Amino acid sequence: MKVLSKKKTTKRVPKELIYEMRHGKLIYYKDYDKVLAGEKTLEEVMGSGKIQWLIISLILRVLMRKLSLDKYEIATNEVGFKFAPRSWRSLDIAIFRKGGLLEEGIDNRYVKTPPEVVIEVDTKADLRKYGDFMHYMTEKTQDLLNAGVKRVIWITTYDRKIMVAEKDKRWFITDWNDTVEVIEGIELNIEKLLKESGYKGV
Repeated sequence: MKVLSKKKTTKRVPKELIYEMRHGKLIYYKDYDKVLAGEKTLEEVMGSGKIQWLIISLILRVLMRKLSLDKYEIATNEVGFKFAPRSWRSLDIAIFRKGGLLEEGIDNRYVKTPPEVVIEVDTKADLRKYGDFMHYMTEKTQDLLNAGVKRVIWITTYDRKIMVAEKDKRWFITDWNDTVEVIEGIELNIEKLLKESGYKGV
């Protein structure tokens, strides 16, 4: 009697749960497996927490007010940046020179023009294969700098720190109450921004 072997089936991860791709390797949203198990919704893992969207919103207000919008475009909402073949990163805030975008043209694909500045607030990526956040942060930062991004700024809410990185320059980590330059003399002080907006307990 012929015994039929059982085929091992794995649940396919839908593309909506893919956060980034690096050289063909997929990086999923944090808790993507809980969506597959029916424990969380897609919206729950893709959405931003209160402190994350608040900081992004406050930074955007500063940039919209102070940056020359004739010269630059400000992108947000996890803009996709294709930095190499089979590779793309999601960006919280990206500042582009308008000329580069005009040359590339506007369509529905991920942008290939390197931003001048990228600002990231925490991450929605699943970090289990990285071991810790620092490994993921430094890898993504180096990818962006190698692709032509001039400055990468990370804001982390769990320890209230800011990291600033530029290619061939010393990367440094400082506190929320320090003031850092974004571009063309425009500066950010996260603690000051929050307090001026009435969020003293954050």
